Amino acid sequence: MGVGAGYGGDRLEPALLLMQEGELDYIAFECLAERTIALAQKEKQRNPEKGYNHLLEYRMEKVLPLASKHKIKVITNMGAANPIQAMKVTGEIAKKLGISGLKIAAVYGDDVLHILNENTHLNILENGEPLSSISNKMISANAYLGTAGIVEALNNGADIIITGRVADPSLFLAPMIYEFGWEMDDYAKLGKGTLVGHLLECAGQICGGYFADLQQKQVPNLWDIGFPFAEVDENGEGYISKVKGTGGLINRATCTEQLLYEIHDPAQYLTPDCVADFSKVDFELLGPDKVKFENASGAAPTDLYKVSVGYANGFYGEGQISYGGNDCVNRAKLAGEIVKERLKHLNCVDFRIDLIGLNSINPFQTGNQDISEVRLRVSARTDTFAMAQLIGQEVETLYTNGPAGGGGATKQTEEVISVLSVLLPKLGIQHQIEYLNL
Repeated sequence: MGVGAGYGGDRLEPALLLMQEGELDYIAFECLAERTIALAQKEKQRNPEKGYNHLLEYRMEKVLPLASKHKIKVITNMGAANPIQAMKVTGEIAKKLGISGLKIAAVYGDDVLHILNENTHLNILENGEPLSSISNKMISANAYLGTAGIVEALNNGADIIITGRVADPSLFLAPMIYEFGWEMDDYAKLGKGTLVGHLLECAGQICGGYFADLQQKQVPNLWDIGFPFAEVDENGEGYISKVKGTGGLINRATCTEQLLYEIHDPAQYLTPDCVADFSKVDFELLGPDKVKFENASGAAPTDLYKVSVGYANGFYGEGQISYGGNDCVNRAKLAGEIVKERLKHLNCVDFRIDLIGLNSINPFQTGNQDISEVRLRVSARTDTFAMAQLIGQEVETLYTNGPAGGGGATKQTEEVISVLSVLLPKLGIQHQIEYLNL
């Protein structure tokens, strides 16, 4: 079982190589983040035939021939806000390529906005406020479903399964449940399968991506990083590896970092399928880029789904300009103060003046020695698009109205879509499936 993408815009070449040489039974493309599906819902509202991953066509044109040739089942959440349309588009691509005999499934039911509109008393996890505080701004609400819909589609013979929002590890856990006949109350095995999914879900990360530094964690040929696959037995034990000859590195350290990635409590990782326990997990290096995993477990899941809520949160305006040469830091600071004074009449939120390369990441860095160039960024959030535009416009006017030596000005304005979370009882939320036979 391999992974073909770790986020919505990930590379395709490593996935294709993995399908060609990895001897896979399954490949999963994990392409959803929290804001991704909110943006997809907005797109679907504008055009009912959109709202799926923008790279769906690009990927499927290359993936479908390999999936058909090598008998690899494909599972992906590229359906985003519109799995049914994504299924139809995938079917059209298959027909165009002359591929027949495929059964494509769309798994949905995660859109619960209509339920939240009737339950605005629920508390927001991040701030404790009632959902009613943002209910008039809500754009989307999607529950993190589990494996049930994917497993049902596999039981019904699906070759390509396109979902909306499901928990990331569930994309990988589902084929293990199906292939090995695991019971849905065998939580120890579900915890083991969840570990496999969590290790794989970010694709290149476990192979040295987002891991490397030049001092202590050097990674060979990072430009040609491969994507990982897992060999798993019916007890949920196995190893992680990658195609021989690809760049990157898989060892105990890369696996440990990925294990802890986005985990609040390794002993109680809450998923819709189980509460996974990774606290006793151990990794053993079996050979080059081959790591055994063991000792994961799990317990019964909660009776709640996490729901990701997207809402309109104003407009973001930004302007940037560079200063170089002698005393560039002080000239950039002066430029920032000019823009601040010009914009003091605006009703701005989160107003920031950053000197990229000096204090944009570490706000306590104030020295300017050995700095030969710096880039000023002024940004803020406003109530209207027009107000947000003024921020970039004022930065641009520094060309002729600011300190000497400014150049390379850019400006950007966009709507802000923010994300918060609530917990919603599972009762009454049910997945649905549609099929397309070719």
